[in-house]
Amino acid sequence: MGAVLTSLGTMAAIVVVGWLLGRLKVLGDGAQLVIAKLVFVVATPSLLFATIAESDLHLLLTRTALVTVVTTATVAAIAAVVLRVALRRNAGESTIGALSASYLNVGNLGLPLAVYMLGDPVVIVPTLLFQLLVLAPAAFVVMESRGSGRGGRAVLTGIGRSLRNPIIIAALAGVVLALLPPLPIWLLNPFHLVGAAAAPLALIMLGMTLSGPQSKGNRAPVPDLALTVSLRTIVHPVAAWALGTWLGLEGAVLFGVVAMAALPTAQNVLVYAMRYGTGQPIARDSQLITTVLAVPLLILVSLALG
Repeated sequence: MGAVLTSLGTMAAIVVVGWLLGRLKVLGDGAQLVIAKLVFVVATPSLLFATIAESDLHLLLTRTALVTVVTTATVAAIAAVVLRVALRRNAGESTIGALSASYLNVGNLGLPLAVYMLGDPVVIVPTLLFQLLVLAPAAFVVMESRGSGRGGRAVLTGIGRSLRNPIIIAALAGVVLALLPPLPIWLLNPFHLVGAAAAPLALIMLGMTLSGPQSKGNRAPVPDLALTVSLRTIVHPVAAWALGTWLGLEGAVLFGVVAMAALPTAQNVLVYAMRYGTGQPIARDSQLITTVLAVPLLILVSLALG
């Protein structure tokens, strides 16, 4: 559990740095949007390109991957439908809300958790690849389709725009390289180096968003927040345990799947929200609350299955 506490403590310290920068206005007005654009256009694509290029895509054909895909997609679909139909949020808010409920902090928290608690970083690969190759692209298509009318034309417009998205381009390029013979390490080193800035910059941006006055209009609606947090911290881990058990997973494998499903909302969701100018409150507040709840939740999972 030391790995979880260390990871969360590190993240909290970086968020505090961002809060101080925002509170003291060290970087001036508009810095949040500049950082968000830098993360979205440069740092995150570099990280995804290098990560996917070095991944074993065969891991997507395992029972572990099946549990990850089915449960994550189900949670995202439930959130999107409830937000859009029952709570009558617009397409952008519903999409960011769905990501807040289903997009996991695999990089910052999942990786050290896999290494120190499970002894195998490979356990994060199915979740990571599904998020990068399916969940994020689907969300981008919806976001890019806004304002393009309705029907098939809007979808095609969204797909066309999303294909120009730097994150999608990086992910697809990474898949191509993953299917080819391994490249020399030195060719990917620049992407690893630039990509390493993605997580801390996103956390600094989160801290800066918290430094300003939190007016009523800048807070996530309670029903939306209750939905995303309950899906993230209760429904997803329970669903992963139930489906994994039904498929015959046990021991460390089942523990790994459930532990991944218990991770908090990723900071990238806030980056996407700021990039598209919608859903920032639900992305920010979901990340904060689920991160705080991650410690007791992961301890519970460890006691039950570890």
